[in-house]
Amino acid sequence: MIMIDPSMEDLAASEVLTYSECLALLGQASLGRVGVSVGALPVILPVFYALDDQSILLRTVAGTQLDTATRNAVVAFQADAYVPANSSGWSVMAQGVASRVSNPDELRRMSLVSMPSWPTDDGRANLVRIEIARLSGRRFSHLDGWTDS
Repeated sequence: MIMIDPSMEDLAASEVLTYSECLALLGQASLGRVGVSVGALPVILPVFYALDDQSILLRTVAGTQLDTATRNAVVAFQADAYVPANSSGWSVMAQGVASRVSNPDELRRMSLVSMPSWPTDDGRANLVRIEIARLSGRRFSHLDGWTDS
Protein backbone atom coordinates (compact mmCIF):
# COMPACT_ATOMS: atom_id res chain seq x y z
CA MET A 1 0.00 0.00 0.00
CA ILE A 2 1.28 3.48 -0.81
CA MET A 3 0.91 5.97 2.00
CA ILE A 4 1.80 9.60 2.39
CA ASP A 5 2.98 11.19 5.58
CA PRO A 6 0.19 13.70 6.46
CA SER A 7 2.78 16.36 7.25
CA MET A 8 4.00 16.13 3.65
CA GLU A 9 0.64 16.40 1.87
CA ASP A 10 1.54 19.80 0.46
CA LEU A 11 4.55 18.22 -1.31
CA ALA A 12 2.37 15.97 -3.45
CA ALA A 13 0.49 17.65 -6.25
CA SER A 14 -1.62 16.13 -8.98
CA GLU A 15 -3.00 17.63 -12.14
CA VAL A 16 -5.97 16.26 -14.08
CA LEU A 17 -4.97 15.77 -17.71
CA THR A 18 -6.99 16.69 -20.77
CA TYR A 19 -8.01 14.09 -23.35
CA SER A 20 -5.28 15.34 -25.71
CA GLU A 21 -2.63 15.20 -22.98
CA CYS A 22 -3.67 11.63 -22.13
CA LEU A 23 -3.35 10.58 -25.79
CA ALA A 24 0.05 12.25 -26.06
CA LEU A 25 1.34 10.40 -22.98
CA LEU A 26 -0.07 7.07 -24.19
CA GLY A 27 1.82 7.66 -27.43
CA GLN A 28 5.12 7.97 -25.52
CA ALA A 29 4.95 4.61 -23.74
CA SER A 30 4.84 1.04 -25.02
CA LEU A 31 4.15 -1.08 -21.92
CA GLY A 32 0.80 -1.00 -20.18
CA ARG A 33 -1.72 -3.20 -18.43
CA VAL A 34 -5.06 -4.40 -19.65
CA GLY A 35 -7.83 -5.29 -17.20
CA VAL A 36 -10.17 -8.03 -18.40
CA SER A 37 -12.69 -10.43 -16.95
CA VAL A 38 -11.71 -14.10 -16.88
CA GLY A 39 -14.26 -16.47 -15.39
CA ALA A 40 -16.16 -13.47 -13.98
CA LEU A 41 -13.06 -12.37 -12.04
CA PRO A 42 -10.87 -9.34 -12.80
CA VAL A 43 -7.43 -10.04 -14.23
CA ILE A 44 -4.75 -7.45 -15.03
CA LEU A 45 -2.12 -8.44 -17.57
CA PRO A 46 0.96 -6.60 -18.86
CA VAL A 47 0.96 -5.88 -22.59
CA PHE A 48 3.05 -4.09 -25.15
CA TYR A 49 0.88 -1.67 -27.06
CA ALA A 50 0.82 1.08 -29.63
CA LEU A 51 -1.48 4.03 -30.10
CA ASP A 52 -3.20 4.20 -33.49
CA ASP A 53 -5.08 7.47 -33.83
CA GLN A 54 -7.51 7.18 -30.90
CA SER A 55 -7.36 3.41 -30.46
CA ILE A 56 -4.99 1.20 -28.49
CA LEU A 57 -3.49 -1.76 -30.33
CA LEU A 58 -2.08 -4.87 -28.70
CA ARG A 59 -1.26 -8.43 -29.71
CA THR A 60 -2.67 -11.63 -28.27
CA VAL A 61 -1.79 -15.26 -28.88
CA ALA A 62 -4.62 -17.58 -29.92
CA GLY A 63 -5.95 -19.70 -27.08
CA THR A 64 -4.63 -17.54 -24.24
CA GLN A 65 -6.77 -15.96 -21.53
CA LEU A 66 -6.01 -12.53 -22.96
CA ASP A 67 -7.08 -13.56 -26.46
CA THR A 68 -10.38 -14.95 -25.21
CA ALA A 69 -11.04 -12.08 -22.78
CA THR A 70 -10.56 -9.38 -25.43
CA ARG A 71 -13.12 -10.64 -27.93
CA ASN A 72 -15.77 -7.92 -28.11
CA ALA A 73 -15.39 -7.23 -24.40
CA VAL A 74 -15.34 -4.11 -22.29
CA VAL A 75 -11.83 -3.69 -20.89
CA ALA A 76 -9.74 -1.22 -18.95
CA PHE A 77 -6.26 -0.20 -19.98
CA GLN A 78 -3.63 1.70 -18.01
CA ALA A 79 -0.16 3.00 -18.72
CA ASP A 80 2.03 5.15 -16.50
CA ALA A 81 5.54 6.38 -15.92
CA TYR A 82 7.64 7.56 -13.00
CA VAL A 83 10.72 9.78 -13.26
CA PRO A 84 12.88 9.40 -10.12
CA ALA A 85 15.16 12.30 -11.07
CA ASN A 86 12.42 14.85 -10.43
CA SER A 87 9.98 12.74 -8.38
CA SER A 88 7.20 13.02 -10.93
CA GLY A 89 5.01 10.74 -12.97
CA TRP A 90 1.78 10.24 -14.80
CA SER A 91 -0.97 7.67 -15.10
CA VAL A 92 -3.56 7.31 -17.86
CA MET A 93 -6.56 4.97 -17.90
CA ALA A 94 -8.69 4.11 -20.92
CA GLN A 95 -11.90 2.14 -20.98
CA GLY A 96 -13.54 0.76 -24.06
CA VAL A 97 -14.47 -2.26 -26.15
CA ALA A 98 -11.72 -4.58 -27.33
CA SER A 99 -12.13 -6.49 -30.58
CA ARG A 100 -9.92 -8.51 -32.86
CA VAL A 101 -8.85 -6.74 -36.05
CA SER A 102 -9.76 -9.03 -38.93
CA ASN A 103 -10.20 -6.76 -41.95
CA PRO A 104 -7.23 -7.48 -44.26
CA ASP A 105 -6.84 -3.80 -45.26
CA GLU A 106 -6.78 -2.70 -41.62
CA LEU A 107 -4.34 -5.48 -40.73
CA ARG A 108 -1.96 -4.36 -43.50
CA ARG A 109 -2.17 -0.72 -42.42
CA MET A 110 -1.76 -1.56 -38.73
CA SER A 111 1.19 -3.85 -39.42
CA LEU A 112 3.12 -0.64 -40.14
CA VAL A 113 2.49 0.65 -36.61
CA SER A 114 5.60 0.12 -34.50
CA MET A 115 4.92 -2.03 -31.43
CA PRO A 116 7.35 -4.07 -29.30
CA SER A 117 6.62 -7.75 -28.90
CA TRP A 118 7.38 -10.40 -26.30
CA PRO A 119 10.28 -12.76 -27.11
CA THR A 120 7.75 -15.59 -27.49
CA ASP A 121 5.79 -13.77 -30.22
CA ASP A 122 6.28 -15.93 -33.31
CA GLY A 123 4.49 -13.53 -35.65
CA ARG A 124 1.17 -15.36 -35.53
CA ALA A 125 -0.38 -13.15 -32.87
CA ASN A 126 -3.84 -11.67 -33.22
CA LEU A 127 -4.15 -7.91 -33.35
CA VAL A 128 -6.64 -6.41 -30.91
CA ARG A 129 -7.96 -2.84 -30.96
CA ILE A 130 -9.40 -1.10 -27.94
CA GLU A 131 -11.76 1.66 -29.08
CA ILE A 132 -11.39 4.30 -26.38
CA ALA A 133 -14.76 5.26 -24.90
CA ARG A 134 -13.43 6.97 -21.74
CA LEU A 135 -9.99 8.39 -21.13
CA SER A 136 -8.64 10.00 -17.98
CA GLY A 137 -5.30 10.71 -16.44
CA ARG A 138 -3.26 12.56 -13.87
CA ARG A 139 0.23 13.95 -13.68
CA PHE A 140 1.91 13.77 -10.26
CA SER A 141 4.83 15.79 -9.02
CA HIS A 142 6.91 16.12 -5.86
CA LEU A 143 6.30 12.54 -4.82
CA ASP A 144 9.28 12.45 -2.46
CA GLY A 145 6.91 12.54 0.53
CA TRP A 146 5.39 9.20 -0.49
CA THR A 147 6.49 5.97 1.07
CA ASP A 148 5.84 2.41 0.02
CA SER A 149 4.76 0.50 3.13
